[in-house]
Amino acid sequence: MRSEFAKRARGLACLISSALVVSSCTSSLVPPSAGLPASNHLRGPVYRSVPAMNQTVESRILPQLAKLMDQLLLERRTMRIDGTEVFNGKDKFLPGKIALGMSYVLLGTDRSDARFQTYVRGFRDIADLTLGDANETWGAYYYLLALYRLNQAGLLDEAVQPETLRALRQKLDWRHFVQERDLTLIDLPNNYFGVAFSIARLRHLLGWEDASGSKALIAKTLAHYRTYSGQYGFADETEGQGRFDRYSVLLIGEIAQRFLETGTTPPPEVRQWLRGSVDLLLPRLNLRGEGFEYGRSLGPYGETAFLEVLSAAAALDVLTEQEKAAAYAFSSRVSARHADFWIDPQTGSVNLWDDGRRTDAYRGKHRILGENLSLGHQHIYTSKIWSRLGYRDKLADQALVAHIARAKKQDFTWFARGKYDRALFTYRHGDQLIGLPLINGAAGQHMNTPYFPIPFSNGMLQGSPDSSYSQLIPSILLKDSTRLQPLSFIKNIEYSPSGDRATITYRQDELDRMGNEAPVADERLSVETRYEFSPGRISRTDRFIVKERTSGIAGIEMQFASFSEDPLLKGLSVRYGKGLVRSFTATGFSACRVEDVSANETYRTPTGAMNTLVTCEARDLGDRGEFTTGWTLQYAG
Repeated sequence: MRSEFAKRARGLACLISSALVVSSCTSSLVPPSAGLPASNHLRGPVYRSVPAMNQTVESRILPQLAKLMDQLLLERRTMRIDGTEVFNGKDKFLPGKIALGMSYVLLGTDRSDARFQTYVRGFRDIADLTLGDANETWGAYYYLLALYRLNQAGLLDEAVQPETLRALRQKLDWRHFVQERDLTLIDLPNNYFGVAFSIARLRHLLGWEDASGSKALIAKTLAHYRTYSGQYGFADETEGQGRFDRYSVLLIGEIAQRFLETGTTPPPEVRQWLRGSVDLLLPRLNLRGEGFEYGRSLGPYGETAFLEVLSAAAALDVLTEQEKAAAYAFSSRVSARHADFWIDPQTGSVNLWDDGRRTDAYRGKHRILGENLSLGHQHIYTSKIWSRLGYRDKLADQALVAHIARAKKQDFTWFARGKYDRALFTYRHGDQLIGLPLINGAAGQHMNTPYFPIPFSNGMLQGSPDSSYSQLIPSILLKDSTRLQPLSFIKNIEYSPSGDRATITYRQDELDRMGNEAPVADERLSVETRYEFSPGRISRTDRFIVKERTSGIAGIEMQFASFSEDPLLKGLSVRYGKGLVRSFTATGFSACRVEDVSANETYRTPTGAMNTLVTCEARDLGDRGEFTTGWTLQYAG
């Protein structure tokens, strides 16, 4: 009901407001005759053209942030957004995000405007209001960035009371999460080295400490990146376990941005690593402004990752002029999509949680204000970079269209090779960009569908955050109640392209034993996997070999949750009357069943709810020495 209201509200706005600079009306979309699908609730519009990025940011995203800040100044600790209490104690970054959001509103207001002094007083009041609240790591960085921006504008002393500033100097310190004696992180993942460096550098620029801390931390950051990115230059989120996701591509962009915002020249290897991320991202540019399709923390963050990497690469001259124009045009679409698709006009907030949408528990709705502010920040600061590079008020739509026409139809990226292989295969067919990530989710994620070694495609094949159903993966139940899945221990990946087709093969000598926080290798079964990609068709075959005597195989199950609707089941095949997936056929199972899961929270994705679940099973395989399962799906291009 709410999403229908939002659609009607947007349609009315198109009719009555000529001031909207980013049109979400049909005039801004590729017409049906262009051969691309129309806008839908799962994917948003296909943009024919959008205004300049800075125009979207200044007329839609900044005002949205300003409204939230005005509400905060009025309601203080009683503030609620879409019924959610803002100051609930569950967002450990919130004071810093508020400070940064307030700084954008304050510094974006003309000093002759009566509201300017209101915002100066407001910043001072909110700084006092949140002083006693938890504000960790990223929150400290955001807060210091706000203070640095105010200091650069000559407003720091006016906007923050002296005693408050003294307290902040003690609170906003990298030493709270880094052991100073050996520069090791305290119970945090590796990307926090970059956060610590940023905090130290900003403290130095504010005159709060000398440069020794920031120099040591950037050396540590780069050494760690060097160690765990290996020969291919992508950051492993773990210490060698092979989690290569959105953050593995984004991290070097974040590091580069910290050099840029603090006026430091990065070493040549930062440019080299940044180029590796660029080479992965450029083939994925599209007319919708859609971002990453696999891994955690997706939704709008899967899109702003592109903004941060591409703008850093442009600023450091890692891109050619042709690539810059295409990257800028895509960035303009990401900002337009943020305003059109992610911001709910009814609530005035981003929507990551309702109308069938779902995100990781880490980004739960308890962080609603913080998510609005950090996303707004990513659009604002990257837009400023593009403006400084000469793109202010410019359009580059044709550059993106030409780039997509030239883009490789398939691409293969290595992340790591050794005991286990990690890689990403990318396949483009028509409007569908499909990614096959062969990575390990490692502790906490290996059993969750967004990390499965299966194909993903925005609006067609997606995972469900923090959910572990057997999406397109055989789940084998032994008679001793052990459950095994072929997930984490991938070896000998081979990629064989042939025209518009491709074959991917690999093996796993151990299967992943389910029920554990981290992957556990079970050597009783092994598997050889084969994927085949061709226009409109994907197939997978798994040949399992029982290597040791087991208690016997009690059964195998595989599920396929999809957005497609109106299923017609015949044997092991399903045809769909509606949706991008047209048919799905399983092999090696004895029976399949179909059910409607549109109201089941388990099968929600970052962009909306799945509709149909196919479950295929085989029971009591006994003591077979080997067995084969597989599936084939056909989709609309």
